[in-house]
Amino acid sequence: MKKTLLVLVILGLIFSANFSIAQENDEKAPATEAESIEDDATTSEVDSPAVEVKEEAVEEEVEEAEEAEEAVPAKKNGTQIIKKYFIDGGGFMFPVLIALILGLAIAIEKIITLNMKSVNTKKLLHKIEDKLKNNDADGAQEICRNTKGSVASIFYQALFRRKGGVEDVEKAIVSYGSVQMGLLEKGLVWISLFISIAPMLGFMGTVIGMIEAFDKIEMIGDISPSIVAGGIKVALLTTVAGLVVAVILQLFYNYLVTKVDGIVNDMEDSSISLVDMMIEYDVTKK
Repeated sequence: MKKTLLVLVILGLIFSANFSIAQENDEKAPATEAESIEDDATTSEVDSPAVEVKEEAVEEEVEEAEEAEEAVPAKKNGTQIIKKYFIDGGGFMFPVLIALILGLAIAIEKIITLNMKSVNTKKLLHKIEDKLKNNDADGAQEICRNTKGSVASIFYQALFRRKGGVEDVEKAIVSYGSVQMGLLEKGLVWISLFISIAPMLGFMGTVIGMIEAFDKIEMIGDISPSIVAGGIKVALLTTVAGLVVAVILQLFYNYLVTKVDGIVNDMEDSSISLVDMMIEYDVTKK
């Protein structure tokens, strides 16, 4: 839970920093261009002997630059475009953004946890076999105790119950394997929930936006294309945002499910190898 909150705070800071930088760039861009034109004009006054003629030329250039600036919209980067559409989308964009932040926080925390639970099982089995060959079952159990990961935990439980026979070892592997599977899949249901709820929030924003657009048309009493198209465009932004969030989280979800399946298959294969090894070296009869 602490890892999830930490990742959540980091994501929140990243999103807020990006929007602040984009806003500062919007404010500084026109001012910078105006200062550049003024500097050019000042330099021309000082360097040129024909001051009056140059002044007129500079004024014309300034006017032409202003007209060109008004005629051609300034190019915006990706962050500025996303910010514009986010603001245009209205209030329903915030729940969609919260779903994205929470989903990413859980997904990143889950990726870190699963990577920590993954171990090199071949290397671990080799160390255990060396101990069992030397009739040191307690040493093998100690190796499993000091090794992180789900596989090492299952091995520890199996070796701990070795004196009860093969049946007790197999029962311990099955029981503790189920517990480890539950821990591996913990949190995935929340990512699945955000994948489902993000498009729903987007559709809800679209429906409400369409209602507002029709209210505006009714109030004005005109169904001009500009009013209808503008209202529909704004309303559809929440649907697009919800679908984008669902796609991003779905990619993380599929990666995590694949990762969990890989760890579970590794647990099953290595558990069979451990039981065979314990039978081969008569560990279960001591």
